[in-house]
Amino acid sequence: MKNLLLHKVFLGLGSNLGDKVWNLQEAIRLIGEQIGTVTRQSSFIETEPWGFESDNTFLNAAICCETEKTPREVLLLTQQIERDLGRRKKSVAGSYADRPIDIDILLYDDLTVDEPDLKIPHPLMHERDFVMIPLKEIQTTTPTTRTT
Repeated sequence: MKNLLLHKVFLGLGSNLGDKVWNLQEAIRLIGEQIGTVTRQSSFIETEPWGFESDNTFLNAAICCETEKTPREVLLLTQQIERDLGRRKKSVAGSYADRPIDIDILLYDDLTVDEPDLKIPHPLMHERDFVMIPLKEIQTTTPTTRTT
């Protein structure tokens, strides 16, 4: 029997197009199926767009997931989940736009990764209350999955 080393990955999620609650819930479900067991889930919080103008507010959340996947595999899987849920383009060079779903890797164990398309810890997370509020909620709670 193979002994798998499970890694703890924290992901930030956001949605400001379509059925935002469904988008977040479906992303969390797909993460649980494709990446690993979701052990913690924050409340959903409503926030204003960050870095661009829009009439659409966001719903944001954070989750903790236990995975055997590498950081690169987690990145590729979250990008596929974004595409499956209708995201057509990624934000590039600080140019942000409305989107049905956004999934960011915030933390992966205590690992630091600095590659052109993968930076862990997420370099802007400390500047974003919509990331830090839900992240702090699940970092200070007991490991249980919440539904909103």
